[in-house]
Order: sequence, then C-alpha cells, then structure tokens
Amino acid sequence: MSDRSLAALVTGFLEALRRENASGHTLRNYAADLNQLVDYFSPPGAAMPAIDALDPLALREWLGDLYRRRLSAVTLRRKLAAVRSFYRHLQREGIVSTNVARLLRTPKTPKTLPAVLTPEQTNALLDGIAAGKHERGSAARDLAIFEMLYGCGLRVGELAALNLDDMDLSERWLRVRGKGRKEREVPLGSKAAAAVERYLAERHSKPGERAVFVNARGARLTDRGIRGIVKLYATLIAADSSIHPHSFRHAYATHLLADGADLRSIQELLGHARLTTTQKYTQVALADLMAVYDRTHPKA
Repeated sequence: MSDRSLAALVTGFLEALRRENASGHTLRNYAADLNQLVDYFSPPGAAMPAIDALDPLALREWLGDLYRRRLSAVTLRRKLAAVRSFYRHLQREGIVSTNVARLLRTPKTPKTLPAVLTPEQTNALLDGIAAGKHERGSAARDLAIFEMLYGCGLRVGELAALNLDDMDLSERWLRVRGKGRKEREVPLGSKAAAAVERYLAERHSKPGERAVFVNARGARLTDRGIRGIVKLYATLIAADSSIHPHSFRHAYATHLLADGADLRSIQELLGHARLTTTQKYTQVALADLMAVYDRTHPKA
C-alpha cells in the first residue's frame, strides 16, 4: 500500500474486516476506537502522521490521555484491543514489522461478577412474552429470540447471524458462528425449537433472505435490533431496562452449572476459547451459596 498514513491504513483495516464478514457490532466499535486514535494523532492544523511515527512512546502518550479522561478500565482494554488488532493486520500485510501496541500494559479491571437472572426471573419474563399481552405483530418472533438467547446461550451477534440452513429442527441442533469465525454446534432445547417453529410458520422475508430472524421489512434483524427488542420487553414485563441479551447467556451458563453441568461442557456450549473465561460462573455460584449461607445459617 503506497499511502502509509494512519487514516488510510485504518480505512484499509476496516474494509478488510468487512470482507471477512465481521459483525456489525465489531465494525462499529473498531471504527469508533480507531478513528479516535486518528483524531488524537492528527489535531486541527497538523499533518496526518505516517504509521512509522507511532512508536511505543507515542502510543503510551495516547493511552495516558485516555487515563486522564477517566475512562473505565473496561473501555481502555477495548480500545487497546482494537489497536492491537489493527497492528496485527498491518503485520500480516507486511506494512509494519512489529506490533508495538503489544508493548503497552493492559489495564487491570476490577473483579466484578456478572449480575445473573434467577430461573424464576427468567421464566417470568419468557412467560410474560408468551402471554402476548403487548399486542405486537411480531410476538412469535420475539418469543423465539428470547427462547434462543436463554435456551442456547448465544451471543447477540451469533443470533443475528443465524441462517435458516444453520438449523436442524428435526435433530434440534444449531450451527453457530462465533468470535474469530469459529463454528460450533449447540443443542436447541425443546421450548426454543417449538418457539422457532411457530415463528417460522408466519415469517415473512424478502426473496432469498437467509436470516432466521427478520425485521418488518423482511431483511435480516441486526444485533442492534435484537438489543432493542430485549430492552423493550425487559422494561414492559420486568420493569428492568438493564437486562440485555448477554444477561441470558450469563443465566444459561450459571443455571447449567447450578444443576450439575461440568465446566468443560459449558465451555464448549458457550464457545469460549479458554476455560478461565468460563470459570467466572463458578464464582457466581459460590457468591450465591454464600448469600444463602449468610441469610439462613444461625452462626453466619
């Protein structure tokens, strides 16, 4: 590539992600974070820097500015991960020889446990949607979305990307494309399968549309659209707008663990690359046990 300016290389990286069918959520986040990096290194009146000008010291200065703006550790880690991915791409393309972003220390995040819906809360929400009291024409689709989020433990992007030929309703299996374009097979529970079959009987889509879940125009429902649907019902039925699609993935894993599933199996079902990622659910279970102990034991 002849233009080695930071802005041009970021544009090229984002185009490469689109060609690789990265999720819309990933593209939006990477574009926002990397364009902020471009803005930092090219203030008004300054020339756009070449990639060679960004050494570890310059990137530490950028990271220090993020610290001074009091961004959360989670946000800092996400922005640093985007820059590291950008440099990995540049290395593969032979544009740079070293991923200088790897030399930056990753900010530590406080060890917090995810808030998890109880089985009773989850079932009450799903039963409320199934009751169909909210007069939405897409009620069958919406129930199927919730049943699959909870019954299959899918990420919102995985659910949005699901195609009709990814489902085997007779054998009750799904082919799921997860992070890093990794594929896995996930069992489809009986309630989720029944909800999907009811929805497919009335699904109206544009000709040739492969997506399982479609919007009012018959096109693929985006992950943002699914988030909006979850927030709507969570607010109407549970009066809790903080519930989001990932809440059901947390509930899926925690409830499996509580009922005796082993960590390795849960890791496979969730598509986690590392067992340590799955182990946080054991901490949730232990926290719940401690709460029960503190509430009920006379010597607590």
